[in-house]
Amino acid sequence: MGQDCCKGVFQSLFDYKTEKYVIAKNKKVGLLYRLLQLSILTYLVVWVFVVKKGYQDTDTSLQSSIITKVKGVIFTNTSELGERLWDVADYVIPPQGENVFFIITNLIVTPNQRQETCAESASIPDAVCLEDQGCPPGKPVVTGNGVRTGRCLRGENKQNGTCEIFAWCPVETGSRPEVPLLGKAEDFTIYIKNFIHFPKFNFSKTNVLDTKDNAYLKSCQFGPKSPYCPIFRLGTVVSWTGSDFQDMAKQGGVIGIQIEWDCDLDKDPSECNPRYYFKRLDRRFPGNSVSSGYNFRAELSPEPCLPRFAKYYRDEAGVEFRTLMKAYGIRFDIMVNGRAGKFNIIPTIINVASGVALMGVGSFFCDLVLIYFIKKSHFYRKKKYEEARSGQRGNGTVTVEQLQNLQTVEA
Repeated sequence: MGQDCCKGVFQSLFDYKTEKYVIAKNKKVGLLYRLLQLSILTYLVVWVFVVKKGYQDTDTSLQSSIITKVKGVIFTNTSELGERLWDVADYVIPPQGENVFFIITNLIVTPNQRQETCAESASIPDAVCLEDQGCPPGKPVVTGNGVRTGRCLRGENKQNGTCEIFAWCPVETGSRPEVPLLGKAEDFTIYIKNFIHFPKFNFSKTNVLDTKDNAYLKSCQFGPKSPYCPIFRLGTVVSWTGSDFQDMAKQGGVIGIQIEWDCDLDKDPSECNPRYYFKRLDRRFPGNSVSSGYNFRAELSPEPCLPRFAKYYRDEAGVEFRTLMKAYGIRFDIMVNGRAGKFNIIPTIINVASGVALMGVGSFFCDLVLIYFIKKSHFYRKKKYEEARSGQRGNGTVTVEQLQNLQTVEA
């Protein structure tokens, strides 16, 4: 008995099992099956191969470098600064041209500051006092401009006062000009030069048009007629974000410039060109919310301006002075993304095999409909599944698996 069992197991190793196919003459299920096949085939051809280019190997590890330059001059004449010509060295921070830079458009100017004692600004809560005991000497004013001297300065017929401080006096004024000082900056131009490299395919490109015309970059400007010119007008860039330049110039803002590279390396390299997207990134609040806009404080001297650096000057008597400016403006963040694709047999085979495997899903779904959801489902279920029992034939026991003939069933 044991020998027969082992022998049967050993012989079963060389058995070949095949499926039994039942052809169901049902037009509705047949139509459903063909529609599913057509849908899967359309998905494979249109979406996988045409849209997603599933026949390509891709590289998304983009290496990128950005160089920026801003050009433009403005002449202003104010009571605080007098006559002044603003050029790139004055209003662009940092001046060396990076992928993040800031263009000054408005200023709060506090000229001729010197180190002495004066009253702290009444707009600072920590500086409000009733008497001298509320101004401990040597203690800085929180979010203020200096160190307390120990005196509480009150005006006539006023109950509350502000602490006297030792600081750069007079302290900064808090009123922002309603008309931006550099409101004509909308005619400035921004030159954005982008180098990219896809290491997998050893492919490099730049967004500057390959031309031998030396005057091209001096005369072109990005637009529908010059899509490959890397020079952008500042006011136009702001308008592309859906904002008004004069409003943004007054209180500042943040603009994101996204450069997208989608390169099909099966085509000519000249067809690999960038697309630009412009979006305002700072959140805009209604009215004059303190959360709106973008600004920072920079210490500037009257001549020349060195943003973000404290530069001082002395009068004839040797007294040291400075001019303090609170700058409002537009910050630009340039972001580069991209992918490159090239034909490769491996992803092609994988996607074709996946599509063929999906065809089996259509058969599985139609089987469910055929044997469970239509009126004569019990009839088809009996034809698809047969009960087979073992029996004695000759000198051995035979196990019946499935009929290997092709059977046609008509309802």
